[in-house]
Parts: sequence; C-alpha cells; structure tokens
Amino acid sequence: MSSFFQIIENIVKAMIFPGLLYATAGGLLLAGLDRKIIARMQRRVGPPVLQPTYDFLKLCGKETIVPHVANKPVFLAAPFVGYVSLVVMMLLIPIGGYSAFSGKADLIVILYLLTIPAVAMIVGGSASGSPFAGIGISREMVTMMAYELPLIIVFLSVAKLVGGDSMNFSLQDITAWQEQNGPVIFSLSMIPAAIAMLLIIPAEVGMQPFDVAEAETEICEGPLVEYSGFPLGMFKLGTAVRIFVMTSLFTSLFLGGITSGIHIGWTVCGVYVGDLLVRGLIHFAICAVITLLCMTFIHAITARLKIEHLFKFYWTVVAGLSLISLILVWIGV
Repeated sequence: MSSFFQIIENIVKAMIFPGLLYATAGGLLLAGLDRKIIARMQRRVGPPVLQPTYDFLKLCGKETIVPHVANKPVFLAAPFVGYVSLVVMMLLIPIGGYSAFSGKADLIVILYLLTIPAVAMIVGGSASGSPFAGIGISREMVTMMAYELPLIIVFLSVAKLVGGDSMNFSLQDITAWQEQNGPVIFSLSMIPAAIAMLLIIPAEVGMQPFDVAEAETEICEGPLVEYSGFPLGMFKLGTAVRIFVMTSLFTSLFLGGITSGIHIGWTVCGVYVGDLLVRGLIHFAICAVITLLCMTFIHAITARLKIEHLFKFYWTVVAGLSLISLILVWIGV
C-alpha cells in the first residue's frame, strides 16, 4: 500500500505541484504581470493580467500550418521538448523548502536543462526552412552565449558560499543552509551576484529589451515566424513558464528558507497539503516581486539593446558583477 501512495504522490508532484499545473498557472500569471508592468511604464493601460492565458487558449483553437519545406516531426516536436524541460526544472527547485526530487548536482542539471528551451527554438526555427527564421536563430545563439558565462559564475558563487572549502551544487542543501544562516542575499559578498542574476533573468526569458531573437518590429518573431496554432501556443506558454522557473531559481538561490518554517498541519495521505499550499502561494508572491524588480530595474538602466551590444553588456558588466561575488566569497569576505 505504501508503494501505491508513493506512486500517487509522484504523479501529484509531476502533474500538479510543483510540476505541470503549478508551473503553467504561475508562468501565465507572471507573463501577464510582466506585460502589465511594461504598459504602465509606457503610460498605457495595457492588457489584463490574464491576457497570456487568453492568447494561449486562442492559439489552441487555431489551425496549425506546417511549411511545405519543413521537417514536420522536428518542427512540431520542438515546442513540446522545450516545455517539458521547463516542467522538469520546476521539480528540482525547492518551493518553501520542499522539492519533488533532489540530488547533489541540481544546479548542474538545471544549467543543462536551461539550454533546452533555447535549443528547441533554434532547432524548430531551423526545421521550418524559413530564411527569416535563420536571422532569429543566429540572434538566439548569440544571446545564449552572452548570458551563460555570468550565469555559471553566479552558480559557482552560491555553491562556494554554501559549500565552504568545496562546492555544493544541491539546491536542497542551499535552501537548508539559508534556513540556518539566513538568505544568501543578505551576505555582502553575494549582492553583486544577486544583481547579476536579476540582469540574467530577462535575457534568459526573452523579456524586453532583451527579446532580440524574436524582435517583433524587425524580423517578425524570428525563429517562430512559420509557427501557428497549437505549436506556437506551446512556445508562448514555454516563454511564460520560463519566467516562473527563473524567478523560482532566484528565490531558491538567494531567498531560500523564507517559507520553510510554515506548518499548517493539514495532511492528505501523509503529504502536508496545507504547508505546500501556503508555501506555494508565498513563493509565487516572491516571484511576482522579483519579476517587478527585474522589469523596473532593467528599464531604468537600459534602452532597447541591439544584438551587437548584448554580448558586450553580459561579458563585461554582468559577468564582472558575478565575478566580484565569486572572488569575495573565495577570499572569505
């Protein structure tokens, strides 16, 4: 009987919390909040917060058109591969001290998984056979190369701080360390890394002004130019979920342990449902605040970046900030 309940629990983790349903709902809400913030900063009313949800449902009902020259299986499979990788990432990220699965190298696994949505977009655009998609593909590749280095240095900084003499890449251990010693962001040496991470999130997700790969006003959605219907909706959904994944990752790295001490006492089949519900809501609220900070901070200090400026910005300013944290942690500041 215990094995049966274990199977049910794993299904709930993967399909409801913190997996598919939680990631999808949270991502769509944060995407709507992102659009609302941009509109307000431009002195517009903007769309409702649920507009990304409406757009996804509308695309689900549209006809899917596959170009004649496209590699159909790859063209149609790409958006689903990217979306599944994002859901898997949510299973590795602790939510209020709770994670569906954990290991000793979570950050390394997440680093690899983070490349899959971008690679899926590149592969899908290549499979479409469109020359316009090729422009967006090259931009997406440059963007990936730009933010990967500072992201790796941020991971190394946190792993070094928590691991002491060695590197600790387990998100569960990082969260547990913060429960005992306080959030990482309160450490003076980690403030530059936290700022760098806030700058990395918009580029990883493709928010404005870092949406150079799609560049709606220049190359008409770039790699997605030939997509329509449900596959296009899945790409849009994946972009929304990436916002939630990246803000959740920031929360675990720099604000871990904040909601770990909450105990409601409501259990179902041995699972602390009350705890998870409250922690999930608080975690989402923190992610919403981080999204707000990202958008206001980025738009306050940058104009719309061109692709030639993007690489220089991330390999100098952002990588420099993350490297400062790594050096400070290494010398014990």
